[in-house]
Amino acid sequence: MKAAVYYENGPPAVLKYEDVPDPVCHPKGVIIRVEAISIEGGDTLNRFGGALVNHPHVVGYQAAGEIIEIGSEVDHLKIGQKVATVDGFGSHAELRAVPARNCWPVPDGFDIRKAAVIPVTFGTAHDCLFEFGRLKAGETVLVQAGASGVGIAAIQLAKRAGAKVLATASSDARLEKLKAYGLDHGINYRAETVNEAVMRLTNNKGVNLVVDSVGGATLKGSLASLGYRGRLSMVGNAGREPMVVDVSSLMGGNRSLSGVFLGAEIMTDRAHDMIQTLIGDCAKGELQVVIDREFPLSDAAGAHAWIESRQAVGRVVMVP
Repeated sequence: MKAAVYYENGPPAVLKYEDVPDPVCHPKGVIIRVEAISIEGGDTLNRFGGALVNHPHVVGYQAAGEIIEIGSEVDHLKIGQKVATVDGFGSHAELRAVPARNCWPVPDGFDIRKAAVIPVTFGTAHDCLFEFGRLKAGETVLVQAGASGVGIAAIQLAKRAGAKVLATASSDARLEKLKAYGLDHGINYRAETVNEAVMRLTNNKGVNLVVDSVGGATLKGSLASLGYRGRLSMVGNAGREPMVVDVSSLMGGNRSLSGVFLGAEIMTDRAHDMIQTLIGDCAKGELQVVIDREFPLSDAAGAHAWIESRQAVGRVVMVP
């Protein structure tokens, strides 16, 4: 099969398009013929500095396609079925072997490209807001990196739950596009200091919850944006900066900081059922899956470079 591989960590240019051996089906797994690959923030971080599980390494969490082989111990899936899948690596390829537990059936007629985006993107946003963020109707939430895949999902889910939604992005043009998904107030972090803008927009009360997928220096602004008893869901390090912050401000305001990693619970019944529900909501049009651009798998380097240009609004998808 063809795959996007690399032999060493580095910039997008390390990605090569080569022939690699076909995957082998585990008794508790399936093999899918990949039809769409959603590039996650973690994929770019792993390419930049993560472990190389294989040599060459095929990176990638998330892909969707058609099941072409089923392990001997799998009885709830069938050959020919369309599924969205998640695993620690291996999405950037024509074929993919994954545990059957990490498959979610795709409703008939639903765009397979959109289905590929949902599990990690919407599942992560949902956990940040509700499982760990404890968001309630009437509260105010700040979504850092609002134009990212997780950001757009969080905006929609928070708005649907009855929250007031603030979000950051790198330009007014990107913020303008987010209004269609429920954004109440946008903050251009290149034009103003985020926590100062938050205080202006909340009459110096701060927000009840922050979803921060950027980390680094951005995390400092997130902490400073919290109101009394505010909560912060930290869910990534897209900024690739050291996580060095003073958390002493949490005490005086009875605030809390939670690290969120969907992968730690992805195989639990709770997470599995939550993701399946979100796929159904998207298929019914209750939530929108935003795809910024589509690239061929052969141009994985170009796709990763486009993501890192920070111009995308939504997810970038590749097609074998």
